Amino acid sequence: MGYGRWISGFGVVGLGVAFFVTAPAPLPDDALIGADGTALIGDPIAGEMVFHAAGCASCHSAEGTDALAGGKSFVSDFGTFYAPNISTDVDHGIGAWSDHDLASAMIAGVSPNGAHYYPAFPYTTYSKMTPQDAVDLIAHLRSLPADATPSRDHDVGFPFNIRRLLGGWKFLFASDDWVVADVATPELERGRYLVEALGHCAECHTPRNALGALNTGDWMRGAANPSGDGTIPSVHSDDLGWSAQDIAIYLDSGFTPDFDTVGGEMVDVVDNTSQLSDEDRAAIAAYLVALP
Repeated sequence: MGYGRWISGFGVVGLGVAFFVTAPAPLPDDALIGADGTALIGDPIAGEMVFHAAGCASCHSAEGTDALAGGKSFVSDFGTFYAPNISTDVDHGIGAWSDHDLASAMIAGVSPNGAHYYPAFPYTTYSKMTPQDAVDLIAHLRSLPADATPSRDHDVGFPFNIRRLLGGWKFLFASDDWVVADVATPELERGRYLVEALGHCAECHTPRNALGALNTGDWMRGAANPSGDGTIPSVHSDDLGWSAQDIAIYLDSGFTPDFDTVGGEMVDVVDNTSQLSDEDRAAIAAYLVALP
């Protein structure tokens, strides 16, 4: 009888720990407060750069339009995910969300109603975004037109449709640590920020484990295409063999050193990186060439 009570007690404790670990955790209330104690003010012009660096339009633009109405599908081993409407529409987009709601979604992966987002939304890398970049991006998003297209529900079966379980996934795999811990110059630091945080390049170019988490031991070494159609190439300097100048030119023009042109999903990526400054493209290139 005593043994049974011990087992029951451990079960209750285990459930309590699991309930705590899997609870959605939005950003703290003061996350968007500056060092001077006042709320950060977003700059929509600076936010446009963040918008391009983060590739927002690549996922959220509706087919055939610039409206951020969502709908693009992302096939995976866990189901098919659909990008939501992030236009300023009050009913179907983000028009009724506060800045804190939006920042919690992007950085913490938590919805305004307190639910976990699936990591098909790359908040696991946006988590490294600076608060100022977050409010700048939000200011830019608020300057864009509304679209009343409803977001489409994800096609995800059991048990992956239990969003609470994502809290355990975050506990195991989400991290704010830089993959490349040591960078020697401001240019490399900027490149790391653009690649590892805003650009979320590893979400496609790094392989994943059985639970869908990035295998950082093979950082940027290429991965299987989640759709099952071919592979996504390595952009690690050991495999790519391009110079920093080659990479910077490609990110601007879409031309490879062999005078081939960009294709597939990279068309959207280059459309975004071509909007960045020469210095930012050079920083991305320097980071990739310097990968250990």
